[in-house]
Parts: sequence; structure tokens; C-alpha cells
Amino acid sequence: MKRIFAVAALLASCNAIAGGNVEAGKAAAEKYNCASCHGKDYNTPIDPSYPKLAGQHQDYLEMSLIAYKRGGDGANGRGNAIMGAQAKPLSRQDIQNIAAYLHSLPGTLVLRK
Repeated sequence: MKRIFAVAALLASCNAIAGGNVEAGKAAAEKYNCASCHGKDYNTPIDPSYPKLAGQHQDYLEMSLIAYKRGGDGANGRGNAIMGAQAKPLSRQDIQNIAAYLHSLPGTLVLRK
């Protein structure tokens, strides 16, 4: 029984780490100047073709940043010169933190039924 609780505690701690840190994500988003294109509230990008990031699903944001970091030539990569250059210096922890921060923001995205 103790072994089950130990495993459960270990898994819970791994999920907490993998979840990202909202405050660290806010600092990283400011450091890498994400708002310069996606808008200061991340709901009003400077160009309508740029995505709104506030409130997006955290796993989607993480996978997108990883794909931009890989580039268009790699498997499961995305080719975009601007985002590729922005994502290259990000560590895995930076990506998780930024995704957690952007996910925590109130978004204006709506689903139509």
C-alpha cells in the first residue's frame, strides 16, 4: 500500500513540474517580446493572420513552439522564419512556462455551434 502512495506521489510531482510555471512564463514571454506581434493582452495581434494566444490550450501551445523550434525541414516541424527564430533559443522549460502563462490568460476565442 505504501508503495502505491509513493508511486502516486511521484507521478503527481512529475505532473506539477511538467505543467509549467505561470510566473516564470510571464517573465519569459516578456523577455522574448511575444507581445510585440501577438498584442499586449495576447488577444489583439498586430496582424489578423497572427494567432490569438490568450486562453489557448496549454498542450497546443507547447507543441506549436516545439514544432517551430524544429523548423519546417524536421519531422513534425513548422516552417515560419519569424517564429522559428523566436523559438530556437527557448529551453523545454521555457516552452512549458510560456504555454502555462498564455493558457492562464483570459481569452476571447469562441466556439461556434
